[in-house]
Amino acid sequence: MERTLVLAKPDAVQRGLVGEIISRLEGTGLKLVALKMVWMDTEMARRHYGIHRGKPFFDGLVQFITSCPLVAAVFEGPKAVEIARKAMGDTDPARAPSGTIRGDLALDIGRNIVHGSDSVENAEQEISLFFKPEELFSYERQIKPWIIES
Repeated sequence: MERTLVLAKPDAVQRGLVGEIISRLEGTGLKLVALKMVWMDTEMARRHYGIHRGKPFFDGLVQFITSCPLVAAVFEGPKAVEIARKAMGDTDPARAPSGTIRGDLALDIGRNIVHGSDSVENAEQEISLFFKPEELFSYERQIKPWIIES
């Protein structure tokens, strides 16, 4: 079973959209296995966005993500990374289809309200940055047969 990290970014927290983001992802059938509010410091932000180091927007990205608390969540399910990213929509809200989180709730690529892991490998690294192993819960949902065909 795949796991993916989702961040409701500072703009989502400020706009009161955390619950809607979590609800939309749960609505896909993905199972929430970890959730917490975090105020990233600069060191953590630089590690999280390390692949963008050296790009012109890197410093602004670090400044933004550390400006306010965010909410970190881990979702689990078959193809969790792909399903979460589809639910979020394109990184640029102007290109995100209606019905997606970004397509419905965001206007600007720099304030696109949500982050999701882009691969299973990156999900594992990102999850370990935000959560200790004991903070990830494993449990059976009684509704599973209604979501996933055996």
